[in-house]
Amino acid sequence: MAAALKLPSAGRTHIVIVAFALLLAACSGIPDNRQVSLPEPPKRAELQTPAQREHLRILASYGGVYENPALHAMVTKVVRRLVAASERPDLKYQVTILNSPAINAFALPNGHLYVTRGLIALANDKAELASVLAHEMGHVIAHHAAIREEQAKQAAIISHVVNDVLSDPQAGALALAKSKLALASFSRAQEFEADGIGVGISARAGFDPYGASRFLTDMQRNADLKAAAGGGNPDSPAIDFLSTHPSTPERVKNALANARQFSGPGTGERDQDQYLADVNGMVYGDDPSEGFVRGRRFLHPKLGFTFLAPPGFSLDNTAQAVLGLKDGGGEALRLDVVSVPAEQSLPDYLTSGWLENVDRASAKAITVNGFPAATATASGDTWTFRLYAIRYGSDVYRFIYASKTKSAAVDRSFRDSILTFRRMSLKESSEVKPLHLKLVTVGPKDTVERLARRMATADHKLERFRVLNGLEPTDRLTPGEKVKLVAE
Repeated sequence: MAAALKLPSAGRTHIVIVAFALLLAACSGIPDNRQVSLPEPPKRAELQTPAQREHLRILASYGGVYENPALHAMVTKVVRRLVAASERPDLKYQVTILNSPAINAFALPNGHLYVTRGLIALANDKAELASVLAHEMGHVIAHHAAIREEQAKQAAIISHVVNDVLSDPQAGALALAKSKLALASFSRAQEFEADGIGVGISARAGFDPYGASRFLTDMQRNADLKAAAGGGNPDSPAIDFLSTHPSTPERVKNALANARQFSGPGTGERDQDQYLADVNGMVYGDDPSEGFVRGRRFLHPKLGFTFLAPPGFSLDNTAQAVLGLKDGGGEALRLDVVSVPAEQSLPDYLTSGWLENVDRASAKAITVNGFPAATATASGDTWTFRLYAIRYGSDVYRFIYASKTKSAAVDRSFRDSILTFRRMSLKESSEVKPLHLKLVTVGPKDTVERLARRMATADHKLERFRVLNGLEPTDRLTPGEKVKLVAE
């Protein structure tokens, strides 16, 4: 959750939509001392080009630029090799490394490539990184972004007609569903095409063409681990339905077929040693400026507060909010910050209409560890909500706890959680350090299990170590090789 985040009071929100957003978001990446530098926007918004506005939006959504000159130089060098080997060596590309733990990469039509530090941390050699960058270049070369924008406009027009014109709800719903399905299907075809273009570019640039299949496999294993840790079901068929990407097994199969057209396994450059040396020391997980998740505890040294989620919860820190989901998915939470006028009481804010079906009789003023606060309840068809607002300095922190089962025990666990919200001491704030990647050399007695125990992660240490290093459950380590650890 960004230190400077200022969210206006939300508009009237349906209970069902809030519950769905909570679950969807919760189930879905040694810092240097330099300040993150963002490009200065033009003085007047009307002077910004669409590309500039999109660039600034991306920076705001993904934590800004990750400032690491050595890493940026490595990524830029890989891109230059790929451009020279592509079908369009005349195109110009600009690369931005985003300061986000999310695993993502994308491109704008003007050739601006974006890759998150979370993706760079997951990759294990230059061939894997090259496969991702070449894939995004494939989108630019094939003009996918422009085509997708036009398709999205058509879907939006149909949606408008459905909502405002059609009188038959069933016919309207069917028309909207068909438009979304057509757009998703088209995007899946785009992804397959970009995969094929990307493998070809990587191979011609001299990189191992099998990097794509390795990295796609690691992405799937990482997604499975995240789903398991958050209580989701990685095998649910709904994950791939209407997805903008083909399912990963399909993509791995096609990536292997594409790679075999160029060479057999073991050929092409991987440059793993230099790649691992370049990522050594980079920030892993949450950025210090946006707070830290440590198990079910959230700490924000810059803003000076901390709280503990209820037992069984996993937390996900995003630039907009802290999201939580309990194992099994029956309970969820959201923490964000809103602007509430000093003259407005917190009980009045909770019942002011930003959320529907709030029980006005339940709203009351309370205190939480000395801070003015308020609480209220709300209910929907399948979810019940316990709401809290805490005035902390000039901001108000808003907690939304959701549960499918209404009971005194559940409500008590939410109350116990909110009572852990407190101010951090200066000493406590100074002692909280970000996680980073640490490169270690495997010793004669080291095993996967032994090294995994050194991972500074709250849970699933063994599985996270394997995913981070691209290791299958049957893989063994060789003395002298380098592996990545997550360290304080």
